[in-house]
Amino acid sequence: MSDAFAKSDRLTGKVAIVTGAGSRSEGVGNGKATAVLFARAGASVLLVDNAIEHAEETRSIIDAEGGVASSFEADVTSEEQSKAIIDTAVERYGRLDVLDNNVGISLRERVTEIDMDTWDHVMATNLKSVAMTSRFAIPRMIETGGGSIINISSIAGIVSVGDAAYMASKAGVIGLTRAMAADHGRDGIRVNCIAPGLVYTPMVEGRLDADQRERRKNSSPLGTEGTAWDVGWAAVFFASDESRWVSGTVLPVDAGLTIAGRHAYPEWGV
Repeated sequence: MSDAFAKSDRLTGKVAIVTGAGSRSEGVGNGKATAVLFARAGASVLLVDNAIEHAEETRSIIDAEGGVASSFEADVTSEEQSKAIIDTAVERYGRLDVLDNNVGISLRERVTEIDMDTWDHVMATNLKSVAMTSRFAIPRMIETGGGSIINISSIAGIVSVGDAAYMASKAGVIGLTRAMAADHGRDGIRVNCIAPGLVYTPMVEGRLDADQRERRKNSSPLGTEGTAWDVGWAAVFFASDESRWVSGTVLPVDAGLTIAGRHAYPEWGV
């Protein structure tokens, strides 16, 4: 199973931050899965969410498995709170090695429909937050010889899914990833990007009926449904020393959807 419990030492001694580490409803979102897998691999994890109860639910899972994690409530659209996230990780655990920028929202509106204040909110949440947390994380990583920044984009940054603000923001995450990888490689910092495909998570479950979910699953070459654990395992690779020579990449985790020439329908969600 993709979420099979298995401890390892792949991230032993590393300190990681996962933003959006809770799930908004029952089930497992990308941040929750990533945080649990990081802890299972030996990392100490700061669980960041704008709803502390969601982070605490993730922490309870990690605690029950004997991992190391603590929760922190913050709004990643705030520059002050973004700095506090980084400072808190270093205060609690002594260093910072991994930053997983996972927060994102989707509205599924056309550019002719979206209110510009809402557009700005999507951009602040999905793109500006990545820049803000990274700008404070990078100097702390440099202090201890470098680190790994993992940005969660989407295949919506690569192919059309009919959501103007979301697509623009996720394409921006890809561009920002490449810029930071080039700018900070000589600082020992690797920056990579995961582009999840049509994974089934709490973010989309309310949008899909059984037929839409089945069509979604069958749209890719593999013809199987992805979960947050698939995204989490990709993040473990980028966080670990196994990817020591990988930077500036965009990894679609999408069952091959983006290479099949098929586009997602807006009603399927992303």
